[in-house]
Amino acid sequence: MVRFLRLFFSLFPLTIGTIGYAQHDSLTLVQAPWTRDTIDGIVLKTIHFQHKEYFQSNQFIAVLEIPDDSPHRLGFAYDSVRTKTSVLAGRHNAIAAINGSFFDMDKHNPICHLRIDSIDIGCNEPGKDTVNRKYYQYGTLVLHDGHPIILHTDSNRLWERTLPYRDIMTAGPLLIWNGHDQPMRNDLSFVNKRHNRSAIGIRPDGTVLLLVVDGRTRESAGMTLDELISTLRWLGCHDALNLDGGGSTTLYVKGKPHDGIVNYPSDNIRFDHAGERAVSNIIIIR
Repeated sequence: MVRFLRLFFSLFPLTIGTIGYAQHDSLTLVQAPWTRDTIDGIVLKTIHFQHKEYFQSNQFIAVLEIPDDSPHRLGFAYDSVRTKTSVLAGRHNAIAAINGSFFDMDKHNPICHLRIDSIDIGCNEPGKDTVNRKYYQYGTLVLHDGHPIILHTDSNRLWERTLPYRDIMTAGPLLIWNGHDQPMRNDLSFVNKRHNRSAIGIRPDGTVLLLVVDGRTRESAGMTLDELISTLRWLGCHDALNLDGGGSTTLYVKGKPHDGIVNYPSDNIRFDHAGERAVSNIIIIR
């Protein structure tokens, strides 16, 4: 991979994908001294850039890699009362989990389409400045026998109801689809300012990546969506979908210290493992 990147940048030195980030950032990510841990065939990788060497900023990134031939499958979990990712994962005996899609903080309900075991729990709330659906409802994750597929949504707000899958989670925006970086709006702070981020990506070989980037602290700045796209592409993703981020961003692995929280959730505005936010829904591995 490193040799390929050097060759690529010798031929195309100015850009990668649709974003003009330098060769330095790509090689910094690929050559980073990732900490690796294998849990029952699933690989947990973490890296903490502490000297502003990635996108000229400090960043803590955690990635969970699930090979396509893994016996483990993805699922969704939901509670009508907001619950911490680690707690909800424990109830479902999950070996790992990441926070899911967007929700109403006060009413606790999902505000994007959510279907679990053929039961529709949440529906897309209409957008104010977009047609039918909100900007972060233009990507959908469906599970086929526990294997994820990322779809580009139709503009019809109720489009997901026509899908034949038992498990559906809409989120967004769609970051990478069929190998192509998706264009981002440049008029939203949600897009062009750095925040904590959560995402799911799929490599061409079927490997699934659950990725979190911490933010809102000096130890980890967070990323814009364009920076997130570049990161996921450099990690080999062919398709990728943005999930709920900000204070919701949480990656849980059963048996790990700090009640399984491997990143630094920011809901307590501190760089520690204690700032986990209660959420409406999560993606689990079981």
